[in-house]
Amino acid sequence: MPQDAFTLRLVAKELDERLRGGRVNRINQPGREEVSLIIYTRTGAVKLLLSANAAACGAYFTENDRENPLSAPGFCMLLRKYLQSAELLSVSTPGFERILLFRFRCVSDFSEKERTLCAEIMGKYSNLLLIEDGVILGALKTNSADDNCKRFIFPGAKYAPPAPQDKVDPSDFAALSRLLAENAERLAQSPDGGADFLFKRIAGIAPCTAQQIVASYRGGGMAGHVRDFLFSDEISPRVAERGGEAVDFYARAAEGVPFATLSEAQCYFYRKKYEKREFESKKRGMDGVLRAATKKSEKRLAGILEKKLSCADFEENRIKGDLLTANLYAVPRGAKRCELPNYYDETGKTLSVLLDAQLSPAENAQAYYKKYRKQKRTLEALAPQEQEVSAELEYLRSLSAALAVAETADDLLSLEGELTENGLLAPPKEKAKKQKPEIPYRTYEAEGFRIFAGRNNLQNDRLVRQSAPDDVWLHAQKRHSCHVVIQTNGRPVSDSVLQFSADLCAKYSDGGGDKIPVDYCAVKFVKKPPKSKAGFVLYSNFRTLLGDPGKA
Repeated sequence: MPQDAFTLRLVAKELDERLRGGRVNRINQPGREEVSLIIYTRTGAVKLLLSANAAACGAYFTENDRENPLSAPGFCMLLRKYLQSAELLSVSTPGFERILLFRFRCVSDFSEKERTLCAEIMGKYSNLLLIEDGVILGALKTNSADDNCKRFIFPGAKYAPPAPQDKVDPSDFAALSRLLAENAERLAQSPDGGADFLFKRIAGIAPCTAQQIVASYRGGGMAGHVRDFLFSDEISPRVAERGGEAVDFYARAAEGVPFATLSEAQCYFYRKKYEKREFESKKRGMDGVLRAATKKSEKRLAGILEKKLSCADFEENRIKGDLLTANLYAVPRGAKRCELPNYYDETGKTLSVLLDAQLSPAENAQAYYKKYRKQKRTLEALAPQEQEVSAELEYLRSLSAALAVAETADDLLSLEGELTENGLLAPPKEKAKKQKPEIPYRTYEAEGFRIFAGRNNLQNDRLVRQSAPDDVWLHAQKRHSCHVVIQTNGRPVSDSVLQFSADLCAKYSDGGGDKIPVDYCAVKFVKKPPKSKAGFVLYSNFRTLLGDPGKA
C-alpha cells in the first residue's frame, strides 16, 4: 500500500476540499486501532475513518457500519471530550511527511481552543494523537520514559514530530538536483531505471511510487520530472486486483479498477482486505470447532469399539458354560483347569476351560453364563451407540468438506447457521431478534437451464424438497459434496449441461483435484430416511459420469 507522502499529500487535498467547515457530530472507535468521525459538511454527513493499524493505516471516507464496542475505549472518550461539535478548519500535511493534520476549532461555554488531531500514517509506527498548543492531550498508542524511546508520547508531553530520515526532501529542488546530477551515471546503468535508488535516497516515497516515476520519465531533467510528478495535483485512483483479490491501490495509475476519488479507492481496497481477513478468521474458527467435535466423536467411537472388542469372546463364554454343564460329573472340585470335549467343534477337538478353584463345577458354569449375558447386553447397548456416533462423525466430516470449499461470506454464513442449529456454535447475542434473510443457493445457468447447488446440509435437504420430481439431482459418488439440481421444467437435459453440473458437483466436494464419479438421477428417486442427519439421502435408478472440478 503506497501510503507515502506523495499519496498522503493528495489525500489531504481531497479531504480538505470535502471536510473544511464541517462539524464533528459523532466519534466512535470500532477497532482497537481505528477511530471513526461522523462529520456534517455542507454537502451532507460523511464518515471519516482514521486507522493506525499496521496493515491498513490510512484516512478515508467509508460507508461501512462496523459494530462499536459497548463501552468506548479511553482514547475515544478523550476525543469526544475535546472534539465533539468542533469545526474542522483544515486538513494538511506538514511538508513532505507521512502525517495528516486535522485542525479543529473547539468552542465551549468558557473557552475557544484550536486543537489538532495528528494522524501519523507510517506502517507499524502509525499513531493518532490529539495536540493542543504543542502539548499531547492523548494518543492512541502511548509510551513512557521507561521505554527508552527517542520520542515521548503520553499526555502532557510536548509533541515532537518523527525524526527526519537521512534522505533528500524532494521539496528542496536544489538538493534534489544535486543528488540526481551526482548519481546520473548510476541511474543510467541501473537495471530498474533507478527506482531503487530513488526510493532509498528521496524522502517520503514508496517503492511503487519510485517505479512509477521511472516508468513515466521521457527524458530531460530528471530532477524536474521527479518534482513535477510528486507535486502535481493530477490523480487517477485505481485498485490493482489479482485473481479477484485487491492487492494494492494507487493515486495515479494506468491500470486497475478506476475510481473517482482516492478515498473511494482506499475504501474499496481496505473493505476487500477486511472482508478477506474476516472470512479467513471465521473459517479458521469454524474449522477449529469442527476439528474439536470430530476429535471428540472419534474418541467416543474408539471407546465403543474398545468395549466391543472386549466382548468379542461372549459366544465362547456361553460354549464353556454349556460344556461345563454337560460334564459336571467329569470335573473334579477344586480344579483350576480342565480339558472338555467340544461338541460344537466339527473336528472334535477339546477345549481348555479355566476354573475358579473356590467354586463348584456348577457354579463355574453359572459364572460363564453370567459373563456371557453381561457381554451380550453390552453389545446390544453398544450397537445403537456405534451407529449414532458413526452417523455423527460422518455428518461432521460432511460439514468439514463443505467448509473446505466455502468461497464467499454467504457460504460461511449458511454453515454458521447449521453449526449453531446443531449446538456446535453458541447462538449470537442479538440486541433485538431480527428475521435474517434466507441465504440463496449457489445459482448457475447453462443453455437456458437453471442449476442450483446447496451451500450446506440444510440447504441440500431444502433443495431436494423444493425441486420438481423430474428435475435432475447430482451428487459425488461415495464422497461428501453439495447437492446439485438441474431445473428442467419438463425439458430433456443435454449431455453438456449434465457435464457442467457434474463439474460443479466435483468442485464442491472433498474429491481433490482429480476427476471423480458423480451420480445423477431424477429427484423423484431421491429419498430422505426418517430421523437421518441433514444432507443424508438414499437414491436409486442413477447413472454415473466423471466430473472435473477444474472446469467448473
